[in-house]
Amino acid sequence: MRIVVLVKEVPDTYGDRKLSLETGLADRAASESVLDEIGERALEVALSFAEKHAGTEVVVLSMAPESALATVRKGLAMGAGSAVQVVDEGLRGADMGLTAEVLAAAVKRTGFDLVIAGNQSTDGTGGVLPAMLAELLQVPHATALSSVEIGEDVVRGARASDAGTMTVSAPLPSVISITEALPDARFPNFKGIMAAKKKPFETLSLADLDVDPMDPGAARSIMIAVSEKPPREAGVKITDEGDAGEKLADFLASNRLL
Repeated sequence: MRIVVLVKEVPDTYGDRKLSLETGLADRAASESVLDEIGERALEVALSFAEKHAGTEVVVLSMAPESALATVRKGLAMGAGSAVQVVDEGLRGADMGLTAEVLAAAVKRTGFDLVIAGNQSTDGTGGVLPAMLAELLQVPHATALSSVEIGEDVVRGARASDAGTMTVSAPLPSVISITEALPDARFPNFKGIMAAKKKPFETLSLADLDVDPMDPGAARSIMIAVSEKPPREAGVKITDEGDAGEKLADFLASNRLL
């Protein structure tokens, strides 16, 4: 079985997050770049399965600039057998549609039985990429899983909803996405870090995947304006002079909060 795990380099959630007012893109130099935690958890699902099932191949796949090579290589140090990174200047500022198209082309080229992704990245938080990917690959999908059970020809998992928990399944090949309810990822050890340097690492371009980012027939998002978020205004202060309750009720009523 070949499992492809989608990983992504993102700004550290503990660092500053800023937008470039010139490009409208995230200023990734504002904080340290790290492998997205939800992607690490997705990789942990694949590696845990591979440890118990001989013959399972785990491939990490990322669409990222060349500077993210070391970050993507962390997936190899954790235990993945090989890595594929799509690098192309034409992908700068790619929207969800182009991202899904590129990843689908890379997954097809690599070959797969199962694709595992996080439910949403910590930078874009789109939450729709796994479903878009499944649509382009023309395979079933099961998203936002809080538990995963991989079989020979089917994948099952639990999905939480407002009304309760449901069990869903999809025949292989398929695409699934997982939530933070899955276990934390393992830390790369010294042996894994050294072994990662010798594992296959393929770099692909848009030409390799036959994807045109300027295709007039494809749906693309176009940014027409960008502005900085205005500073937060001071709130209303209520001084208790024996009538604080009335003032608070009037404030809530005036803002249609009652």
